[in-house]
Amino acid sequence: MAGAELEGVWRRFGSFAAVADLTLNIRDGEFLVLLGPSGCGKTTSLRMLAGLERPTEGVIRLDGRVVNDVAPGDRDTAMVFQSYALYPHMTVSRNLSFGPRVRGEDRTTIAHRVEQVAGVLGLENLLNRRPSELSGGQRQRVALGRAMLRQPKLFLMDEPLSNLDAALRGQVRAELIRLHQKLGVTTVYVTHDQTEAMAMADRIAVMFDGRLQQAASPEDIFDDPVNLMVATFIGSPKMNLVSGSIQPHDDGRLSVKLLGSELFLPAGARLRPGHEGPQDVTLGIRPTDFALGGGRNVEASEIFTGIVDLVEPMGAETFVALNCADQILSCRVSGREHMTVGEQVTFSLDRRFIYAFDPATGIALIDRSGFATRNGRGKAD
Repeated sequence: MAGAELEGVWRRFGSFAAVADLTLNIRDGEFLVLLGPSGCGKTTSLRMLAGLERPTEGVIRLDGRVVNDVAPGDRDTAMVFQSYALYPHMTVSRNLSFGPRVRGEDRTTIAHRVEQVAGVLGLENLLNRRPSELSGGQRQRVALGRAMLRQPKLFLMDEPLSNLDAALRGQVRAELIRLHQKLGVTTVYVTHDQTEAMAMADRIAVMFDGRLQQAASPEDIFDDPVNLMVATFIGSPKMNLVSGSIQPHDDGRLSVKLLGSELFLPAGARLRPGHEGPQDVTLGIRPTDFALGGGRNVEASEIFTGIVDLVEPMGAETFVALNCADQILSCRVSGREHMTVGEQVTFSLDRRFIYAFDPATGIALIDRSGFATRNGRGKAD
């Protein structure tokens, strides 16, 4: 196994910077997901790691070795493409063994490794079939197996599940997670699908406009986004945004004004250095952080009233749009809740997860390290 590092990496195409000043350390054995919308630079970053693109500036290291000028075949990496890239005229067995055969490796050793990999991926009964006789999920496993045959130090995966339907995508995603747990090979995985990222990653690196915005655990990306771009990209439905203000008090606490009320944030919440003082802000509340009926042990000032504007039943959960103080808020509630359009409801907000952003720069303004998060870290109010 090996780690990888990109230090001050740029990739320009003429005057356009597809990747700008990317510095990222990929730890030995971790599953790192590059996440972002189309055109954000994640695939270009992956291709530079593979050697298929050369950085305009900066340094790329694999296992501590600078590889800027090292050919793709000499980097000890294996790439799995979105299109599978299987040879249609070859059987599964021949597809799996193609790379080692071209490199002139021992035939007996190759046959043994094909058997091993086929066993890990559940391909034993498919070795004599051709790609046209396989399902999408089976083709994806063959593509993974071909990469595994190389026994690389680094797996590179470019949206490998995007061609699969929803049910199969979930199945193959689970297989990939189990495979990484078994092999422990350092993996860099590109996707625009936040569900894949949250379910699979040890760490997520979020990119926008060619720049790295935040690299952290899935929990920290969700609970403590560094800016408005990350906050609104992660989570479904997306985070609600409302105009409001934030006010520091003499006792050290912070309060926010939103939806016509003032709420005190938990003790330990602080404004980040350089952003102290009362100010107008963009406030964010995730749809998961509403409690209908006022919740439990909630101060009267924290209870809001809204009118149901839209109801979207999804089975186990229901998405509800509420009109409160002329703002439309999306909230997610249990599928057992039955509401009708026009109905008046009361609700409360989880004060731990009210976010504040600078309206001009989008920077997150609240230092959340001093109070509890969803997984219990920090100090509870």
